Formats: sequence, structure tokens, C-alpha cells
Amino acid sequence: MRVLIADDEPPALERLQLMLAGVAGVEIVGLARDGQSAIELARALKPGLLLLDIQMPRGTGLNVAAELRGEDGPEIVFITAFEAFAPDAFEVEAADYLLKPVRQDRLRQAIDRARRRSAERKALARQMAGESGPPPSDPARAGFWIPTAAGRIRVGLDEIDWIEAAKDYILLHTARRCHILRMTMAALEAEIAGSGLTRVHRSAFVRLDRVAEVRRPTRWQMALVMRDGVTTPVGSSYVTRVQDLLNRDGGRSPPAN
Repeated sequence: MRVLIADDEPPALERLQLMLAGVAGVEIVGLARDGQSAIELARALKPGLLLLDIQMPRGTGLNVAAELRGEDGPEIVFITAFEAFAPDAFEVEAADYLLKPVRQDRLRQAIDRARRRSAERKALARQMAGESGPPPSDPARAGFWIPTAAGRIRVGLDEIDWIEAAKDYILLHTARRCHILRMTMAALEAEIAGSGLTRVHRSAFVRLDRVAEVRRPTRWQMALVMRDGVTTPVGSSYVTRVQDLLNRDGGRSPPAN
């Protein structure tokens, strides 16, 4: 995937370049230090993905994303030090929203999502042109209506791999993108009862059948590695219950390290 990076801080640009060097199939095609340069380079270089800081001179990342929005624009992943911009970021349909300092596993997840979203956009374009494509999703399945700039979209519970809290919001992580919704964790727990999503931390729910690895550094510590490589810690008060649920899986759960 062709990637353009936009950040006004040289150390951040260098760090992202080093991290991307460890991600297969990624080619860095350009670097931008301000919003206007990001727009110009994106239009000239046609990257598939734009890793975009929010607070930059000559146009914020949100301005850049809005300017490039459209069928031919790149997928957008925001990388910022501030949580407060998350609702605005998803208004411009970003694939993901990463907080600095960026973790390697979250960066890989964001890139994988961008790849899937890009492939789905191409498949949809073929469908509209009369070619074969994936069947439409079932609008009747249980899930959430997520507000967007154009209206609302439906996210089915079966699409969600894991959920994390972000102050007054929750982030719903699916294979192709992250969605943001204003909801408390208590309200969320009641909403997703019986869905297969298990609370593993006061600020996280995980679909256990999508866990690839269980790490147990000590008896009372546990971390779950998802199929896309993201690591979610298990709170100490949840460790015993989570281990019991994994053991109850009839030997199909991943082995503990």
C-alpha cells in the first residue's frame, strides 16, 4: 500500500518511517510538514493511505481529510496526541484514530483496516458497474447506528472484534475500521449482552473467539492478542473469569504463553 505521512514534527515523521519499515507491503511515497502540502502531495502522488496528524500549520488534519474526501481520495488514519478530536475525525470517515506514542500493533491494525476498506470500495464500484461483488449485509442484525456526516450507518454486533472506552465515548473496532459512539460502558454492557463480547477490563470488551494468543507473564496477569495483532490487557479482577471462558471452549482456545 502506498502511504503518505503528514506531521509537522520531525521526530514523529522519523518514528513513523521506522515503524512502517517493519510492515510488509507498505511503500512510503511522500512526507508532508503542513496541511496544504499534504493536500498537494496527496493529489499528485495518489497514495492509498494518508497517515495524518491533526494539529498542523497551513490547515489542520481535519481540513485535509475534508478536502480529499471522495471516491478517489486516500484512506485516512489520524495520528495525534489529543483524544478530544476523535468525534470530529470519524465525522470525515477516518479508518482509524491512533494516539501518540503510536504502538506498532495498532499501526498494523490501522493499515490492515485501510487495505480492507480500499478493497471494499473497489468491490462496490464493480458492483455498481454491473460486475459481481460481495452480498449486501443484513440490515436487520443486532448492532449500533453510528452517526456520520452523511447520516447514519449500521454496525452489526457480529462485526465487532473488540471495544474500548475513550472517556465519554466508546470505540468499536471492526476488521475494516474503528467507529466512535457516545455511550457509557455500563450502558454498553447491557446493550451487548449475549453477543459473544466479553468484558475483560473496566474499559474493554473482547470477542474471545477472535483471540489468537493468550499471554500470562504472571499468575494474576493476562493479555489477549487479537487476530490482527492488537494486544488488549485483561484487568486483574477479570483474569479468572476470562481464563474459565477460554477453557470452556473445549480446547479450541489459544494456548497461554
